[in-house]
Amino acid sequence: MQRRTFQLGLAGAALLQARLAAAQDAWPSKPIKMILSQPAGSGPDNVARLLGDGLGHALGQPLVIDNKPGGQNLIGAQSAARAPADGYTLYFATTAALVTNSYLFKTLPYDPLKDFVPVAFVANSPFAVLVRADSNIASLPDLVAQSQRDPGKLSIANEGPRTFGGMIARLINARAKAQANLVSYSSVGVALQDIIGGHAQAVVADLASSSQLAKQGRLRVLAVTSSKRVPGWEQVPTAAEYLPGVEMTGWMAVVAPTGTAATTVTRLNAEINRLLALPANAEKILAVGPIPSPGGSPKDFEAFLLEEHKRLAQIVGEIGLLPE
Repeated sequence: MQRRTFQLGLAGAALLQARLAAAQDAWPSKPIKMILSQPAGSGPDNVARLLGDGLGHALGQPLVIDNKPGGQNLIGAQSAARAPADGYTLYFATTAALVTNSYLFKTLPYDPLKDFVPVAFVANSPFAVLVRADSNIASLPDLVAQSQRDPGKLSIANEGPRTFGGMIARLINARAKAQANLVSYSSVGVALQDIIGGHAQAVVADLASSSQLAKQGRLRVLAVTSSKRVPGWEQVPTAAEYLPGVEMTGWMAVVAPTGTAATTVTRLNAEINRLLALPANAEKILAVGPIPSPGGSPKDFEAFLLEEHKRLAQIVGEIGLLPE
């Protein structure tokens, strides 16, 4: 009797294991949610929705974008980190959430490296230094020279010292020995409008947010902060061409809560890379600013993350930004 009970127990365990395996094989069997730390209409949101439409179609289930902005990415990142690792919650992350915040805060409500498993790199999001289209500042050297002639008079708008744009502005000041006045704004949109209104002389903003105003002839792009010139903006030099080492590029990527099945991660990686490689999708993403970057495995993305942490730590130390 005991042996029969034991055999039934083994059979039940085997059946449960088979059902679990079948459930994993059936993924996805319901809608998938992708959390963002940015509001609707932002650069990352535009890219996430373009990618999400194609990904949902490829997987045969709707992919729902869940915007959770605020708190310098803390709200969205924490929500994603605490979500079940069942393959039905993804996080469309930016540099700030997975790297920069580690050096801006003494403590975080999530661990950027331990709470997420890398899925796929999506796109680079270069930042740019811009002025009003009719400004007498024609280049980054012009901007630096003017700031040195009149210390504290030339204003560079940004989203604050603890944002990517603010860090780039401080890095330019440090590397060029410039003396620009760095002015913080509540949002990049407000900063851009103040430049157009003539209330500040320059702005550091992501190209995704500022490119349309530049294409409309209202702003002039002096330099981009990527390692190479940007497709579609080949006439614009990189900041590093004048100031070696001034290279800070934001990026976007998909991660999932740690514990998500490896088979799910592998399939997501393959589908995302395939979608990004399609010319039509690449053109749509380029049209809103970021540069799609298909290819690369989850392991490649993990190695990239570790290198980004090393690089950002050096930059934060150089500009003297202390965690709060």
